[in-house]
Parts: sequence; structure tokens; C-alpha cells
Amino acid sequence: MGWFNLSLEQISQALGTTVLPVASATSWIGLGLCSVIVLALVMERSVALRRKRIMPVEFLEQVRRYWYRGDIKAALACCDEARVAIARILKAGLERYEAGKEEIEKALEAAGRLELYNLSSYVRGFGLVANLAPMLGFLGTVTGMIQAFNAIAAAGISTPALVAHGVSEALLTTATGLTIGIPSLALYSFFRARVDRFVQEMEEVALELVEDLASQQRVQRTREQADAV
Repeated sequence: MGWFNLSLEQISQALGTTVLPVASATSWIGLGLCSVIVLALVMERSVALRRKRIMPVEFLEQVRRYWYRGDIKAALACCDEARVAIARILKAGLERYEAGKEEIEKALEAAGRLELYNLSSYVRGFGLVANLAPMLGFLGTVTGMIQAFNAIAAAGISTPALVAHGVSEALLTTATGLTIGIPSLALYSFFRARVDRFVQEMEEVALELVEDLASQQRVQRTREQADAV
């Protein structure tokens, strides 16, 4: 019943006393978490998106030797042991070695899309922070401006120095949010381009596999037809 007996101004002041500190703390805590998340993502993606973790040269050379000899079982076993992105894509094509070229290409495309999703999973975190950090900074600025004008109204004075001091403190959160958000956006573009480059290279290797398998199938059919004659 107490709330119904208060005036609109008193309710506004009561909510301001409760909500504004929570919103201000949320802004700063959120900005701190965003900065930690960005640093963690940079370290994790810098390690995960290295060439030797996605397309090891030794693995590719070994698989090429197997499929040029036509030893598909050995190539599949090599893919099972490697546990890298290119191995899973090549395995999808090798498992359909006896199928037609179109079916092999479909399997490779499906595996490639899955690996693109997996490699881009944590990269999307940079985009989230790039959007969230400026908004958290703006929230802190709004609450800071409200608190600054409330302080001016409570003091009963209107001096430029007091206004400027309150506004400068309020704008600090916006500057912090932009300082976190802008590098996050740049990092998102950088790592996304890196993922796209790796996926393109894996698709080129997979396409080479498809062409080799199709060529081997044509040669085998030609020999079988010649033997039948």
C-alpha cells in the first residue's frame, strides 16, 4: 500500500535510487566481462586456427600417397587417426569412393559446411562483444547522466564546472565500450577471413580428391570394358 500513497516524483526518486546503481554496476561489470572474453577468444582462436591444427602438411602428403596407390582403407585409417578438419572432409569423400562423382561432391560439401560452422563457432563471440560492449557503455552513460543531473538538482546550483564533471564521468563508459567494441569487430573480421581462407583451401584439396577418384574410376571402367571385349 505504501507505493500507492507516494507521488509520481517520489516513486521516480525511489526507483532511481534502486535501479540506477544496479544499471551502472551492470554496465561496468559487463564491460569487464567483455574485455576478458575478447582476450580469451584471441588466445584460443590464435592457437586453434593454426595451419598445422587444420591442414597438417604431413597428413596431406600421407593421404595423397595412399589414394594415388588406390589404398582407400589406409587413407581412411589415416583420416581417423588425424582428427583435424581436413581429415573429416576427406573422410566423407573417401567413404563414398565407389559412388558417383556427384554423390562424392555432395558429401564433401556437407562436410565442408559442418567444418565451416565448427571453425566459426568461437569467432562469432567477437561479433557478439562488438555489438554488446558499446550498448553497455551507452547504458552506463545514460545512468551516469541521470545521476549527474540528480546531483545538480539536489545541490540547487547550476554551474558549468559541475555539469562538465558529471558529463565527463558519464561518457567514460561509452569510451570504454567503444574501446572494447572496435577491436572486437576488427578481430572478428580477421579471424573470419582466416576461417574462410582455410575452408577454401580445404575445398580445393577435396576437389582434387574428387577429380582423382573420378579419373581412377574412369580408368578402371575402361580396363574392365577392354577385358570384356
